[in-house]
Amino acid sequence: MSIVRPRPEWKINSTHPDLVEPLDQAFREVLDPEIGLNIMELGLIRDVMAQDDKAHVTMIMTTPFCPYAPALLEMARSKAEGVIQRPTTIEMGMEYWDAVGFAYFTYIAIYGVWAILGAFGAWISSWFR
Repeated sequence: MSIVRPRPEWKINSTHPDLVEPLDQAFREVLDPEIGLNIMELGLIRDVMAQDDKAHVTMIMTTPFCPYAPALLEMARSKAEGVIQRPTTIEMGMEYWDAVGFAYFTYIAIYGVWAILGAFGAWISSWFR
């Protein structure tokens, strides 16, 4: 199940809008091994910008001392470089990960579906009373 979470507005939206969807899909292939979700579902990619000769990605971690940070950063950089087709740098942003916002969107994604299914099931079962 994919968690629907609004992502921040990337600078690349205004300069290269055709690359936004391929980047989104490429970043979804990078999984956080501890949590088991991809970096887009977790909201870790904070910004992507591209110029004529280079690109830059800003990414945050779920914890300040994430043991997988170097590997996650390199996987994300590599995916971006593959899509953007120019040398790409990446930096680890210093803002904190919004665990409360993540929990809210996870709750909506999981329980929102069950609430809809529960209401539908009650409606169907009313046919057989």
